[in-house]
Amino acid sequence: MIIGAQFYTVREFCKTPEGVAETLKRVADIGYKAVQISGTCPLDPAWLKAELDKNGLICPLTHTKPDLITGKTDAVIEAHDIIGAPYVGLGYRKIQAEGEGYDGFDRIFRPSMEKIAAAGKKFMYHNHAMEFEKLDGTIILDTLAERYSPELLGFTLDTYWVKVGGYEPVDYIRKLAGRVDCVHFKDLGEEKRMEWVGNGTLDFAAIAAACADAGTKYVFVEQDNCNGESPFDCLKKSYDHIESLGLE
Repeated sequence: MIIGAQFYTVREFCKTPEGVAETLKRVADIGYKAVQISGTCPLDPAWLKAELDKNGLICPLTHTKPDLITGKTDAVIEAHDIIGAPYVGLGYRKIQAEGEGYDGFDRIFRPSMEKIAAAGKKFMYHNHAMEFEKLDGTIILDTLAERYSPELLGFTLDTYWVKVGGYEPVDYIRKLAGRVDCVHFKDLGEEKRMEWVGNGTLDFAAIAAACADAGTKYVFVEQDNCNGESPFDCLKKSYDHIESLGLE
């Protein structure tokens, strides 16, 4: 498994291309080999690929705006081809929103999912706690897994949000084995405080072992809120802890 940095963690430093370039260098200097581009300013794919190469980084996964995924699917696929990303990520979607539900989600996203799959890529759904609520009598995340084949839909499982949703990350990683190519490593502290990996309550040795068994290829460190600390310091502490578990 490869350790990556989710750029939503450092979004405040990525409001310009120059800021993104500097941030890529800083995360590479920490030791990260991969990044997930999310929460940045708009970026030219060719420019981004050159900056990734300059810093010895890869970008396997993005979080892409829903209107781009659905309205400009071909352009999204082309951009992912240029940067070398096999995964097109959806960062947030409230399935239980009024007027949507499963059928609405299917109507909106299935055409794009099928195009993405036909291009040899995978559409990745990122969970929050709300996917562990029940809709029509079943857990939403479970229903999504049942409704779509692994070829059409993968899951960027977020360890923090699984736990906040009331379930164990290890159990869900194993349950979704074969379709959790990317996992977000995010630790949980007291009163639902987001922590750098290793500074909270989650057992990342067990989580890493479950990821290995489930076929996970990339783990991305994400910390939406660094609680006043430097996001780069948090990324460094997370990286050091994950590396101590034997990941690279």
